[in-house]
Amino acid sequence: MMREPILAVPELALSGISKQFGAFTALKNIDLSVNKGEFVCLLGPSGCGKTTLLRMIAGLERCEQGQILQTGRDITRASPAQRDYGIVFQSYALFPNLNIRDNIAYGLKGRQEDKQRRVDELLELIGLPGLDRKYPAQLSGGQQQRVALARALATSPSLLLLDEPLSALDAQVREHLRFEIKALQQRLNVTTIMVTHDQDEALTMADRIVVMNHGVIEQIGTPEQIYQQPASRFVADFVGHCNWLNATANGPRSVTLGQAELLTSPEQNLPVGKPCELFIRPEDIELLPTWAAESHTALGKLLHRELIGSIYRLRVAVAQWGGVELQIVATHREMANLRIDDGQLIPVRIPPGRLRSFTNGAAL
Repeated sequence: MMREPILAVPELALSGISKQFGAFTALKNIDLSVNKGEFVCLLGPSGCGKTTLLRMIAGLERCEQGQILQTGRDITRASPAQRDYGIVFQSYALFPNLNIRDNIAYGLKGRQEDKQRRVDELLELIGLPGLDRKYPAQLSGGQQQRVALARALATSPSLLLLDEPLSALDAQVREHLRFEIKALQQRLNVTTIMVTHDQDEALTMADRIVVMNHGVIEQIGTPEQIYQQPASRFVADFVGHCNWLNATANGPRSVTLGQAELLTSPEQNLPVGKPCELFIRPEDIELLPTWAAESHTALGKLLHRELIGSIYRLRVAVAQWGGVELQIVATHREMANLRIDDGQLIPVRIPPGRLRSFTNGAAL
């Protein structure tokens, strides 16, 4: 007789979590499981409930409805001290009157030599050996955030909570610390939940992303799933850039856009004869060097181009597709080969199967 496989207990399991602030619903019926060693990002705009959810996991906000389990133990009503986690805040929250060594050692217990050894390990881990006698005000923002991270990891918690840890830093430092934090998390295999409103942070750091809006979860998935297969109009719009096209369905996966008939992605099942809203990512639209009268191709007029570092963002109007204005991404090499200026006509192509449709905000 075959035995049923033993399923691992999630590091953290939330079920039916809801939270009210007076008449305002901050969270509504949140269910989420986080596995050991996972890096999960709570992503969404300000006021979506992500920070409230993190504070409830930490015990800093009272859970009014639902249950929170940590490795199978019910911590729904437990105090912060009874929960096994380290936390890093946006503002670093370091003690200004303590040097770096004492800041990191603050939550450690035991013999003095053991604490000193642990602090030395952590200073080496975050790349700040030799700075232990300095004070927070003597360090840069990036260095202070490393110290805050070391303090959170000092007691070897099973759960690391990060509340917008990089938002106070400038772009270059933020990008560097993204890599450092992710590498450290993987090295320690510590289960991590990070709150962010920055889609780039979520896409580059997370194993899974939880997209939140108005107190509910819109979608949970890998960065690839969230970006390439958004479950709702909100997710598609919030994560990455989108072109939105109003069309009419004339088949399960065929639409009329202006004077053209286009095919949508294979998994679509469009309501025939009904209006539908399509989306396509700017990088999925092709710019062609020469014109050829073929399906899914039309002439577009270049209205504007904008240089954004390694890419150009173009705005192109396509009369044949109902005068729609498309946002298209092009590389420096493509622009050099095309040699186009504002006002010129250029062939554009939407590859069959790259269009997706939404009805009432949900993916078909």
